[in-house]
Formats: sequence, structure tokens, C-alpha cells
Amino acid sequence: MVILIVTESYLEFGLESGFSNFSESAMQFLEKQGLESRGPVSKLTFKLFLAVLCSLIGAFLTFPGLRLAQMHLDALNLATEKITQTLLHINFLAPLLMVLLWVKPITKDYIMNPPLGKESVPLMSEDTFETMRLWIIILLCALRLAMMRSHLQAYLNLAQKCMDQMKKEAGRISTIDLQKMVARVFYYLCVIALQYVAPLVMVLHTTLLLKTLGNYSWGIYPESNSDTAVENNPLPSSLYSESPSVNGKMKVTVVQITMALGSLKNIFTPLLFRGLLSFLTWWIAACLFSTSLFGLFYHQYLTVA
Repeated sequence: MVILIVTESYLEFGLESGFSNFSESAMQFLEKQGLESRGPVSKLTFKLFLAVLCSLIGAFLTFPGLRLAQMHLDALNLATEKITQTLLHINFLAPLLMVLLWVKPITKDYIMNPPLGKESVPLMSEDTFETMRLWIIILLCALRLAMMRSHLQAYLNLAQKCMDQMKKEAGRISTIDLQKMVARVFYYLCVIALQYVAPLVMVLHTTLLLKTLGNYSWGIYPESNSDTAVENNPLPSSLYSESPSVNGKMKVTVVQITMALGSLKNIFTPLLFRGLLSFLTWWIAACLFSTSLFGLFYHQYLTVA
């Protein structure tokens, strides 16, 4: 809820403008239907709903973040090449890079209006910056998917670590118990893979939805899309000129239903989806990085103590 209070000058999601556009479009739609309303939902209710949804997402990403931190430490201990260690560090910091993409004073202000002496020459347009932000998220997701094998192998080496730890302890253990302990690690591998892939899939899906529903483009220089409203298209005059037959009435009914469903596009506009999906993408990345950072501190210091 605190994040939703931050102004657009620091975190540029577009929620305020998206919600205002949604309320105005919904009121116009209800007025055309002959209904009087001050709006479908208030801004406080909208933000409370987002806060509840964000709390559920944060709870869902808690254990994947803690597990990722442990696998990251184990993968660093197993990695011998510098390039692999560098990719592991970038992979761990990928959610932080995604979070910074929406921090306006750090990224957009320096790119759109870089401090180059007295003159202010923007390096790229706003549409190009939005496209570049989508591509950066896609590349970071591809990097995390590429480093999946190293993390899963680091988890599988827990069986060997348990064996080495048992050799240092006094006492005896049966062969069956030893096999069960080793097999337990391998049986849990599917859960570990799911905890690793699930946040990646969530970020990737929200990013692709942001591109599609927000009318963005994959090109560096996106073209302007001129969307024509469906409700402005009149019904074909041939439908009204026909005799009142059964087929004619069915055609008119189908067209009216199509027009009613098409008018919903004027309510749920790309401006609303841009704000909502940008916020969800940012929140998923923020939750994943915060839980991973806490897990790193826990496994690095508290477990040893």
C-alpha cells in the first residue's frame, strides 16, 4: 500500500492516468446505456484491491526467493570460470535491474533528458524507451532460463554435502536410511524447478501482456497505431432495409452483441493496461529480489551462526 502512495515522479507506472481514463470511459459507457453512475469503483477501493493482490503475490514468491538465494550461493561455490560467476551475479541482480527500469529519476530522466551541459538532447523517444524496457526484461528472463541448469545442479549437490556432513559425525546409519536421504533430494527436484521457473513465467507473462494490451511495439522505432473505436462504426444499413425475417433479426442481434462487446474496448483502454501491468511486473520483480536478498543474508550469516 505504501508503494501505491508514491507519486508518478518517482515510480512511473501510469496507474493514476490509467484509472482516470478507466473511470471516464466507464461513466460514458453507462450513460449511453441509460444508467447513472459516478464511476464503477472508487480510487481507494481500486488501490485496496491492488494491495491485496500484491500481498498474495509477495506471499507466493517468498519461498522461491529464499530457495534461489541458497542455490545462488551453491552455484557460485561450484563455478570455476569467471564468466560463469559473472553471469550468476547478473542473474541474481536481474530483478533489481527490472525494478530500476521504472524508477524515473534513475533511468528515464537520464535517458530522455541527459545532463549534457547547457543543452538537453534526448537520446531516444519515449516510445523507444518503452520498447527498450520490454527488451531488457525479455533478455534478463532469457538469462535466468539459461542459468537454470547451474542452479539445479547446485541443488542436486546437496546430497553430496549431506554425505560429507554425515562422515564427520559420530555414530552409525543404515544403508536404507542413507538411500532415503539421498533420494529425498532428487524427489524434491521438481518442486525446486517449479520454484525457479514460476517467478520467471510470471514476469514473462506480464511483460508480454504489457506489450500486447498496452499497444507497444518490438521495433526500436515503433510506428504509431491508429486504433479506431468499434462503437463509432454504424450498423450496416442493409440489416435495417431487409424485411423483418428471422435471419434478418438474427443478424441484427449478432451485430448488436458484437457492438456491445466491442464497446468494452473503450472502457479497458491500453492506458489502463499499461499502468496496471507495469505495476504488476515491477512488483513481482521487487518481491523476488527482496526475498532473495533476505535469503542471501539468512544463508550466509544466520545459518552459520
